[in-house]
Amino acid sequence: MLGFAAGAMIFVVVEELIPESQRIYENIDLVTMSTMAGFSVMMILDVALG
Repeated sequence: MLGFAAGAMIFVVVEELIPESQRIYENIDLVTMSTMAGFSVMMILDVALG
């Protein structure tokens, strides 16, 4: 449940609070998925190296 809540909060930040990242309408999904992938890589590296 905590993982879902964290993912939901990241989604809200990307979709609603950072509109500058979505100026071109065609790239909205790409920006969202790239942010999620970057966050996932950061968490994997944190667990692997920490």
